[in-house]
Amino acid sequence: MGEGFAVAKTPPGRGEGGFSNRRAGLPRVQGKRGDFSSCSVCCKSSWNQLQDLCRLAKLSCPALGISKRNLYDFEVEYLCDYKKIREQEYYLVKWRGYPDSESTWEPRQNLKCVRILKQFHKDLERELLRRHQRSKPPRHLDPSLANYLVQKAKQRRALRRWEQELNAKRSHLGRITVENEVDLDGPPRAFVYINEYRVGEGITLNQVAVGCECQDCLWAPAGGCCPGASLHKFAYNDQGQVRLRAGLPIYECNSRCRCGYDCPNRVVQKGIRYDLCIFRTDDGRGWGVRTLEKIRKNSFVMEYVGEIITSEEAERRGQIYDRQGATYLFDLDYVEDVYTVDAAYYGNISHFVNHSCDPNLQVYNVFIDNLDERLPRIAFFATRTIRAGEELTFDYNMQVDPVDMESTRMDSNFGLAGLPGSPKKRVRIECKCGTESCRKYLF
Repeated sequence: MGEGFAVAKTPPGRGEGGFSNRRAGLPRVQGKRGDFSSCSVCCKSSWNQLQDLCRLAKLSCPALGISKRNLYDFEVEYLCDYKKIREQEYYLVKWRGYPDSESTWEPRQNLKCVRILKQFHKDLERELLRRHQRSKPPRHLDPSLANYLVQKAKQRRALRRWEQELNAKRSHLGRITVENEVDLDGPPRAFVYINEYRVGEGITLNQVAVGCECQDCLWAPAGGCCPGASLHKFAYNDQGQVRLRAGLPIYECNSRCRCGYDCPNRVVQKGIRYDLCIFRTDDGRGWGVRTLEKIRKNSFVMEYVGEIITSEEAERRGQIYDRQGATYLFDLDYVEDVYTVDAAYYGNISHFVNHSCDPNLQVYNVFIDNLDERLPRIAFFATRTIRAGEELTFDYNMQVDPVDMESTRMDSNFGLAGLPGSPKKRVRIECKCGTESCRKYLF
């Protein structure tokens, strides 16, 4: 029996009529001649929906795993209400595949959904503490509290679906989890997860024409490997940690190189390697990102990915975003301010990373298959060891100390592109990072 199932003594959907032996959604193949036994047609109903239909019609179906033994095992979608009569606890159960009108009160011993029960009581106790400064549940819940628990359960379902969508779309090793223990906000609307730049209209990425011939790019770089060919230093040590000063560019091996996937000069292109959590902050900063694993100092964490647009288009969009208080525009101004990355609607997990005046992530410009210095990839590396459970942050107005001519070429003016007036006009946006070194304003 699955974790979310319960044995209902009086099953939901008690009506007898309206069902036939032919399950809904299964197409009927007709023809005068020929053998159709080998034909197959894609069904529009999901596996779970077909199982629900079998139970509604009281039909056994070995192919769907429905037998007489589990025919009356119904899955709990969520719990809606709670009451205690004498010493017996009862729960109002919303059954998966059934309308709200078919929800039934069930004694606790009928429910086998341990995880759902624990989460229900955790939500109940947290809300009781917030409202009444006590955690012990009453014998009957008032309607507003019961409604809150239903909304919380629906939110969790929506966030779990979004989490599944994010992990289905990601191409990187690190998994993504989603958590909101703060309010009832669900997944953000109109956001599409992508793994690499989405190129805007009128912009072309020119693929690199040559690669290195090294046998060992770290210890025996032929001609200086790809960094040397571009008159720059090798970026990483043998542990994949960046050893360049912030402001210097990183040139990784590319698709034309002789080396393979395990080359030590292929770090950013391997994508996110850590399990990360998108979580709702409790101090009014919206969504944030925390790491679920320890991250060593100077390790690659993630790229800033979005839609590449021209500075002119960024100025137009920026005026709209500024009125909304959004900051998703990142200037690609390594050599000249021509292009901008907009992660407002198309982006990866970096879309949710918050600002801090004392960040634990540092920006680097990276070049791999495209060597156009106007279009670098933006990579975040850890400035120090980051503990598991710690929030990831970067400075939206990060400035690199001009130690030499090379380092002055990097200025990560995040969120400044396209603001009213000059693309670099600073707007007084209050900072909520809460660090001792807080500048009080983002820009």
